[in-house]
Amino acid sequence: MTRIVIIGGGPGGYEAALVGAQLGAEVTVVDCDGLGGASVLTDCVPSKTLIATAEVMTTFDSSYEELGIVVADDTPPIEQAARVVGVDLGKVNRRVKRLALAQSHDITASVTRAGARVLRGRGKLGGPQGIDGTRDVIVTAADGTETILTADAVLIATGGTPREIPDAMPDGERILNWTQVYDLEELPEELIVVGSGVTGAEFAGAYQALGSRVTLVSSRDRVLPGEDPDAAAVLEDVFRRRGMNVIGRSRAESAKRVGDRVEVTLSDGRVITGTHCLMAVGAIPNTKDMNLEESGVRLKESGHIWTDKVSRTSSPGVYAAGDVTGVFALASVAAMQGRIAMYHFLGDAVAPLNLKTVSSNVFTDPEIATVGYTQADVDAGKIDARVVKLPLLRNPRAKMQGIRDGFVKLFCRPGTGIVVGGVVVSPRASELIHPISIAVDNNLTVEQIANAFTVYPSLSGSIAEVARQLHTRKAAGEA
Repeated sequence: MTRIVIIGGGPGGYEAALVGAQLGAEVTVVDCDGLGGASVLTDCVPSKTLIATAEVMTTFDSSYEELGIVVADDTPPIEQAARVVGVDLGKVNRRVKRLALAQSHDITASVTRAGARVLRGRGKLGGPQGIDGTRDVIVTAADGTETILTADAVLIATGGTPREIPDAMPDGERILNWTQVYDLEELPEELIVVGSGVTGAEFAGAYQALGSRVTLVSSRDRVLPGEDPDAAAVLEDVFRRRGMNVIGRSRAESAKRVGDRVEVTLSDGRVITGTHCLMAVGAIPNTKDMNLEESGVRLKESGHIWTDKVSRTSSPGVYAAGDVTGVFALASVAAMQGRIAMYHFLGDAVAPLNLKTVSSNVFTDPEIATVGYTQADVDAGKIDARVVKLPLLRNPRAKMQGIRDGFVKLFCRPGTGIVVGGVVVSPRASELIHPISIAVDNNLTVEQIANAFTVYPSLSGSIAEVARQLHTRKAAGEA
């Protein structure tokens, strides 16, 4: 029986374990924190659970008056607070951790039920491939005891860890990374978020909605510099309109506690203060002390593992998946990389990873969902495409729900009208992007999208309307 050892139990690891076991291999998953990894225990699942509460707060605060909802409040006007609802952060965070742990337990049950073994400990490669084609994996348990496993193939899926700035080290109380925020019992009164990428933007928007006064420090010209510029502009406008202090083109040099407050010093010498500071400045791969280069596994300058499109590393029989590869820091991509690795090694039919079909979502309010080629690709001349953007303000369902911000944007090839990309900015954009993902993955045309029925009224109707506009331009010779 083929022996496979998987180091790391995140989405890349546990999805690979399921496939490997189903295809008849003897699979051992080596994990030290709990299956699901950071994605389930400290990152994706917890943050989106927190954001779910924030989303309810935002929807209520921004829509209740317009939609005619009346809130009874007997507080004398002179003492009446600006907000009519509040949040118990301790209760929210206890729910967050409870759901994350339950999800981890469910994953463990699924993996063991499929026939894989879960071994608690930290794994590393034992050296180069042996003359018989196998290699050793050394597993160190919490008590220091070591176990040596022999494998025909190894998958490394050890994920990443929050990057730290030497002069802004988290203390878990006032200066936090994104794994520590779920231990807070009280809502930060004044929260400074350093970093305006996906993680920073999501937490900044969530805590603003929960009631914190948020300052977002961005080293770039705008928030979400890696996203569609039109989408980022909408989100930054929403952030500012809701009272967030967004400081652009400013890099944080240090953060330190001063009593019950935190002082953040910017590169231009300015000092901003708050009750708490969240450092969201990226992640580093967990590749240290794993004996990788000594075992023939090539690393990039960033410390990530080099892989090809079927998840192979430079060392025979060693594969890698997830954030440790630096491809896309998405649970869906990690899972696909893990599955592809197993399909490839075990001789099953496999399609190489195609990043142009990956859909992703930023869980802010409004959400930003994308798939395929981007506006940056079009502007840089990487692809010749026609673009139409339709604001949601024209959508009847959006009007009914009091949605003011957002749009649908489609990219299609001139002449053929094949859809090659799209952007949705709206509530639940993560759900609305799916039909566009199907179109991109299956080379559908704007004509096919335009001719498919949509419910009236619905937000998805805007997708069909954008497709009709692109088809009309194509028929008129403008595309």
